[in-house]
Amino acid sequence: MEKKLDLSKSVYDLVKEYPEVTEIMKSLGFSEITNKVMLNSVGKIMTIPKGAKMKGVSMIDIVSAFMKAGFTLEGEMPNLQGDEAASAKDAPVEIAATQVEEPKASQNTETNEEDTVTDSERVEQLKGFLKRLGTGEELGTVREDFASQFKHVEASEIMKAEQGLMREGTPLEEVQQLCDLHSALFHGSTIHEQMEAEHAKVEAVLEAQEKSKSVVALVETVGHPLNRLTEENKALDELIESIRPKVADKTATYDDVNTVRQLSVHYAKKGDLLYPKLKVDYAIGGPSMVMWTVDGDIRDQLGDLAKSSQSVDDWYRRFDELLTRAQEMIYKEQNILFPICAENFSKEDWYQIYKDTAQYEDIFGVTRIAWPEADTALAAQTTKPSGDDNAIGLIGGTLTVDQLDAMLNTMPMEVTFVDHEDINRYFNDGEKVFKRPTTAIGRDVYSCHPPKVEPIVRGIIDSFRKGDRDNVAVWLEKQGRPFYVNYMAVRDQHNNYIGTLELVQDMQFAKEHFARIK
Repeated sequence: MEKKLDLSKSVYDLVKEYPEVTEIMKSLGFSEITNKVMLNSVGKIMTIPKGAKMKGVSMIDIVSAFMKAGFTLEGEMPNLQGDEAASAKDAPVEIAATQVEEPKASQNTETNEEDTVTDSERVEQLKGFLKRLGTGEELGTVREDFASQFKHVEASEIMKAEQGLMREGTPLEEVQQLCDLHSALFHGSTIHEQMEAEHAKVEAVLEAQEKSKSVVALVETVGHPLNRLTEENKALDELIESIRPKVADKTATYDDVNTVRQLSVHYAKKGDLLYPKLKVDYAIGGPSMVMWTVDGDIRDQLGDLAKSSQSVDDWYRRFDELLTRAQEMIYKEQNILFPICAENFSKEDWYQIYKDTAQYEDIFGVTRIAWPEADTALAAQTTKPSGDDNAIGLIGGTLTVDQLDAMLNTMPMEVTFVDHEDINRYFNDGEKVFKRPTTAIGRDVYSCHPPKVEPIVRGIIDSFRKGDRDNVAVWLEKQGRPFYVNYMAVRDQHNNYIGTLELVQDMQFAKEHFARIK
């Protein structure tokens, strides 16, 4: 059965269709493809040509590897060196043994001998070089003659020559066996390879300009959420660098680990305020979900290290690895996450995120600073509309909106209500140990939880909806204090499920009470 590989499909879809793609791509330097989390997230939005451009891998090598493995490649090929800019010049090409494009006029613009040679003649000359390789002639000799006759060669011309050989009857297997030699012959001789360094410089300049228009402006705005997050990253990086010598000479202590663990607050801000908004409001879930998972792993391993009783060498080795991972995350935030947020979030988004950051404690000596622009905008939004004082008739009595709001905010517990469609509808106000960003209102409850917790939340709510359970109670300890978390199914008078109520209560008072009695 013919194996057709459509290069316009995502890497995830190709691996699903042909599992052997994983090993082929891994051998070409795409080691990330073996990471299931990366494959199931970034892999769903990444194509092979895009990946080649990002990694700087020659598309000639990629095409050769897949042809050797018996694949017929089809779909749009931006350029065999991974430069998508070439797609505007070359029409989409189906790279298949059964299809050969009609010759086009020469693309060369330099004035030399090659300008007088037609595209068809150039392809015939290239076929001659390939045939010489096929007969076993030494690569060095062929390369020398090639260099004397061709200053530049387009990757598409190479493919036309190979396709021409197959049309003339050269067995596909023989052409596939020549792939490595072809790559060796043309490596360093294509226009795009010669200009690769120049393209990289141009792209770097363009990226810097784009970043200066978005991220830098926000990062430099005192009080802006990205300004504060960046300052926390700077402080964390300095802290890590100060601890590294102590790790190297094995004098670091649990206190050092606990100091670094303040990054949990920083990660919580991303998990509560940035990741869900990217995923739900802007349908950008891949990078966020990957980073969210890594955040959780770093945080959990630091927690384990703070109470670990393993051997001294293993403890310091793990601490060193975690410091490196934390610094890698700083880089990813500043160069991937923050630019994505800056390019997508509106001013209103940032105002609300700024308001929600007031719930989080200061870390690494970085304090929350007022952002006057946001304070002004938020003050205008909080003006109460007319009719807010109208009475609400309930089965147990009548309350005004102000009374009901004040009563719920006075209750000594955190109250959350999720409706029958799994949408966050209400959080009571006040200080919370489990942060409840107002930006989550109107958003599905699952998007507010890390990937590893989401299945648990779904299971609880599904059991309520089916009528299998009416409540799930959990005791846990956070910040050294005991908490009682009760998830309760909310049903109407006809026992129809209309939502889920979550109550979180600090039980430290009970612990102290019973300790006194004893």
